[in-house]
Amino acid sequence: MLASPRIDEELRGALAGLLDGLPPKQAAGAVGRLIASYRGSVPTGAPVLRDRADVAAYAAYRMPATFEAVAAALGALADRAPGLAPATHLDVGGGTGAAVWAAAATWGDGGADGTGPGTRRTTVLDWAEPALALGRELAAGSGSAALRAAEWRHGRITAGGELPSADLVTVSYVLGELPEEARHGLVDAAAAAGRAVVVVEPGTPAGYERIIEARRRLVGAGLRVLAPCPHGAACPIAPGSDWCHFAARVSRSSLHRQVKGGSLAYEDEKFSYVAAVRPGPDGAPPSAPAGARIVRRPQLRKGQVLLDLCTGPDGERGGLRRETVTRRHGPAYRAARDADWGDRWDGGGGGTPRE
Repeated sequence: MLASPRIDEELRGALAGLLDGLPPKQAAGAVGRLIASYRGSVPTGAPVLRDRADVAAYAAYRMPATFEAVAAALGALADRAPGLAPATHLDVGGGTGAAVWAAAATWGDGGADGTGPGTRRTTVLDWAEPALALGRELAAGSGSAALRAAEWRHGRITAGGELPSADLVTVSYVLGELPEEARHGLVDAAAAAGRAVVVVEPGTPAGYERIIEARRRLVGAGLRVLAPCPHGAACPIAPGSDWCHFAARVSRSSLHRQVKGGSLAYEDEKFSYVAAVRPGPDGAPPSAPAGARIVRRPQLRKGQVLLDLCTGPDGERGGLRRETVTRRHGPAYRAARDADWGDRWDGGGGGTPRE
């Protein structure tokens, strides 16, 4: 499921006015300092976004990328659980609200709350008041009723704390800011609170390790993994050998180009994620994981496509494998040529596995 162009354009339009009156060099300087802080190896223990200038500069720079990454993760969840229509959404550590914009792009405004369709009830919880204030301001001008009605709640994220229950709980680009105990506590609280839980982190080795840790805790709490993994067993990637991540294409603003010194009109946001759901009363999840997931960019060669796949744990064909799809596979070959990194792969008519 692709993000709604209307929501995407709305967000970009709202972000475009944030830097009015802020000198370009000051905006670029704020972004550079904040990037250095976010990339630090030691959690800060304090909000990174301190004031309006920090928030405006960083939101203009980072919010489009966060939106695209979370929208891709939510789209993968919606693909595997088409009956899921969240009536309530809790975004933990949501800052300026990229994840709630992504939810609006994925499911629109509504969800089934037991009495029929209605506007999704959305809560953003964060400890940085300037980020919440700006998020509230951006959402107020949206055409989405769910965004306009969202509650922006100030609160600290602490180990052992409880979260209000919600059909969907999102935790995006947050775990790396927390010490280990608080990180574990947050994932456990999200698992207890959410019917569906989606965790997104940067697509780095460290971000992937945090996702794998979160995945273990979600599975241990009884949730079923639906994406990106095609199974809930242990990740087949050997620790330290590689990491599972995906990419979302992001249009670059002038601020992006200024900060990075680049000329391209786009960049690829690398991210890792896990989406899990709590089974219903009968023990069954709302849907099943994909048959396989494409975990590298497909390699197009003359008359064939090479797909690197993560598959279900079903004997010799489980785990990581490469599948070669050639012209003689007909529909499967055409599907493979159109496939992208991160897409599910259910065979498309048959390919030839190569270990």
